[in-house]
Amino acid sequence: MLTLEQLSALLESNRSAASARVKEFSLGGKKFAFNSQPAIMGVVNLSADSWYRESVCLSADAAIQRGKVLAAQGAQVIDVGAESTLGHAARVGNAAQKSKLIPVVKALRKEKILVSVETYSPAVTRASLAAGANILNLTGTAGSKEIFKLVADHDAAVIICYVAGKNVREVGDFDLSTDPVPVLRDFFARQIDLAQKCGVEKIFIDPGLGFYYRNLQDSAVRVRHQMNVFLNTFRLRELGFPVCHALPHAFEFFQEEVRCAEPFFAVLAALGKTDLFRTHEVPRIKAVLETLKTY
Repeated sequence: MLTLEQLSALLESNRSAASARVKEFSLGGKKFAFNSQPAIMGVVNLSADSWYRESVCLSADAAIQRGKVLAAQGAQVIDVGAESTLGHAARVGNAAQKSKLIPVVKALRKEKILVSVETYSPAVTRASLAAGANILNLTGTAGSKEIFKLVADHDAAVIICYVAGKNVREVGDFDLSTDPVPVLRDFFARQIDLAQKCGVEKIFIDPGLGFYYRNLQDSAVRVRHQMNVFLNTFRLRELGFPVCHALPHAFEFFQEEVRCAEPFFAVLAALGKTDLFRTHEVPRIKAVLETLKTY
């Protein structure tokens, strides 16, 4: 059971990190003040393999409509992906990804809605940025130098996700034997350095808590790890860049109330000073953040 004493000990052990400030920047003409106001990213899944049914859109029209609804509900950014990150999901080739993504990106940008595209493919990155995507949600490490250069050329932002492998579909095990923050911090420091050398100025970091790892399939182990990283997020902000979190589901615990899982994790993420909340449940997360602000 998480206790007040544990939270107090975490703060006392890392008090200097609690005051860390991160870089603020604009996307598509919109200024983000991460140090005083976290932002929300809504999710549109174009893959039938994505298990969160409320976010799955099997046509461009449905995806565009969902993106508009999420923006109206309070999402400042819409994240669109054409391949599920689940371990058993079908692979989607570059041509198929582009055919699904590009019409959605163009239509949402026409509505002045900020768009993020999730991919690890340089070809999909190139096409998405050319179509107007504001953020590249990078779920891989192979080819990252090429991708960073594309992001810089379009004055876009990148979300650097922690991936223990060359991409999110080909990962090894997550080391659970030690404090996870030093491993994450070292990974992000290297990737941030490479991105900056390639000319990228707008960077988020994402610990990748929603990704599939074989040794995180035990529900209690996985949720304990996720809770730990959420609460320790403020330590990663010492790298100087805003932290994005994809809020998980803990289906084994929430079961028929699974749509309440992301709001629960949002509280822990907010306590850890998360800057960008990636969620399938925009109205619920907005309500959580607005309620926490009243304290």
